[in-house]
Amino acid sequence: MSGPDISVVICVYTEDRWEDILAAVSSVRAQAYPALETLLVVDHNEALLDRLTKEYKEAADVRVLANAGPRGLSAGRNTGIAASYGEVVAFLDDDAVAERDWLRYFAAGYADPRVMAVGGRTEPIWASGRRPDWFPEEFDWVVGCTYRGLPDGRVEVRNVLGGNASFRRTAFDFAGGFATGIGRDGDRLPLGCEETELCIRLTRARPDTVLLIDDRAVIHHRVPEPREHFRYFRTRTYAEGLSKALVARSVGAGKGLESERRYTTRVLPAGVARGLRDAVLARRGGAGRAGAIVAGVLTAAGGYVVGSVRVRRGGVTYSVAGIEGEPRREGGSR
Repeated sequence: MSGPDISVVICVYTEDRWEDILAAVSSVRAQAYPALETLLVVDHNEALLDRLTKEYKEAADVRVLANAGPRGLSAGRNTGIAASYGEVVAFLDDDAVAERDWLRYFAAGYADPRVMAVGGRTEPIWASGRRPDWFPEEFDWVVGCTYRGLPDGRVEVRNVLGGNASFRRTAFDFAGGFATGIGRDGDRLPLGCEETELCIRLTRARPDTVLLIDDRAVIHHRVPEPREHFRYFRTRTYAEGLSKALVARSVGAGKGLESERRYTTRVLPAGVARGLRDAVLARRGGAGRAGAIVAGVLTAAGGYVVGSVRVRRGGVTYSVAGIEGEPRREGGSR
């Protein structure tokens, strides 16, 4: 089987997800296209670090590391990148499981030397057993999943989505690592857009870069019960607005909001229309979905305005670090 060696990084932070973490690792170890290694990066939690170290002490293909940077997902990812040996570094959420061909589809995308990143499709696993009637598919990004409006198939995109993504290791040599101060850090805000900022920075550093999403590279992401409620929906959309303001300030509103313009002017109005049509036809949840889309737009816009003011006043900052660590082996063909 020919293709690049792939290191898989899973960032973890709480023992509450113990069974999810074990399931995520098992799904990587069961890949049809075997990973070179799995790196578990523990975010400043000594108890979890010790427990995972003991769990995988006999596993040659799993390494457990402490986040070497500040708290947060971005620094954890950077720690994993620095320690990785693969030609490609893939990222999997700690509460997700990958289908058997996940890495095979990632690897296939790198046959073109211009491709610097390949992402996949993330499907929700709802704690209640099914999607809440009011929850619009257009906002599945709220729970870290692929949302209605993304193109189907294997297509070029502005950015991949971080919980189901891979990058050439050299991409970080060109652009640096994930920015700290944008992404998730426990329950603090803002909560996202670090992969968007990185992808835009990468295409600026190397203009011939191609970024792909292949929707055959599928993972299944657990959505806990608290995230099925409107309160979380509102909080997360507001946080997205805050993060987008920071990204737009960094890379310019033109590039930073390029995809969002199409989403808000075409995808969301169509979603509202579908919801209203379903309401007229007495289908369950139609009015709720239409209302949630409108509410999501308004709260995200509010977050963007507040974030823009904070950025102009210098109240929100982020930093981009280079990737440093142990020397890596050059990836080879299988």
